Amino acid sequence: MCGRYTLLADELEILEEYGIQQEIDDYQPSFNIAPGQKVLAIINDGKAKRAGYLRWGLVPSFATDDRIGYKMINARSESAHQKPSFKNLMKRKRCLIVADSFYEWQRIGDTKQPKRIHLTDRKLFTFAGLWDRWSHDGKDLFTCTILTREANPFMKEIHHRMPIILPKNKEDEWIAPEVMEPNKAHEFLFNLEPEKFAAYNVSNYVNTAKNNDEACIAPLAN
Repeated sequence: MCGRYTLLADELEILEEYGIQQEIDDYQPSFNIAPGQKVLAIINDGKAKRAGYLRWGLVPSFATDDRIGYKMINARSESAHQKPSFKNLMKRKRCLIVADSFYEWQRIGDTKQPKRIHLTDRKLFTFAGLWDRWSHDGKDLFTCTILTREANPFMKEIHHRMPIILPKNKEDEWIAPEVMEPNKAHEFLFNLEPEKFAAYNVSNYVNTAKNNDEACIAPLAN
C-alpha cells in the first residue's frame, strides 16, 4: 500500500521536470503527506498538462458520503479494471501524483520500523493515480487514489504491497487524453518495467501526520 510520502522539490523544478506551463497555485513542499490532505497531481486536459491539487482518498461520483474517501486512498491494480469505483476512471480519469519518496513500515517482531524509500536513478517520480469529481448538496470535491501492486523483490523485505511508480517514458502515456479501455489500462500497468529503490530507517516521529519537518526524513542512527 501507500499511506505516506514526501514532495520536497521546489515549484520550478516540478514545472521543468513535467513540462507544465502554468504556475501551481499554493504549492507547498511537504515532508509527510497523509491521506485526507491535498496532493499535487498532473492531468492532461486534451490541450496541455496541468498541475493542481486533489484530495487524497477517492470519493466516487456516485457516493452518498465523502467520508468513504478515507477507505479509498489506494486501489489494487490487479482488480481496479473490474471494480465499479475505478473501472470508468481508468478510461479517462488517470493522473500522475508527484512525489520524491514514500514511507513504509516494516514489521520486525512486535514493532514496525518506518522506512523512507526513494528511487536510485532520479529524484522526482510519479505514482499512477485515478481521480474523480464528487458533487453533493452544493459541495464539489476533486479526489484521487494511488494504484498499488504486489511488491517487487526489493519491497517484499519491507511490505507485501507497493505503489505503482511510472517509468519516466510512460508518464505521458498514462495521462494521455484518449480513452484507454479498462482492460488495456490493466495491461499497461502490469507490463511496466520495475524501478530501482533504496531505503533507510527513519524515526517513529513520522508516524504522526501533523509532524512535517526535516526530522521526518532524518536517517535513524544505528
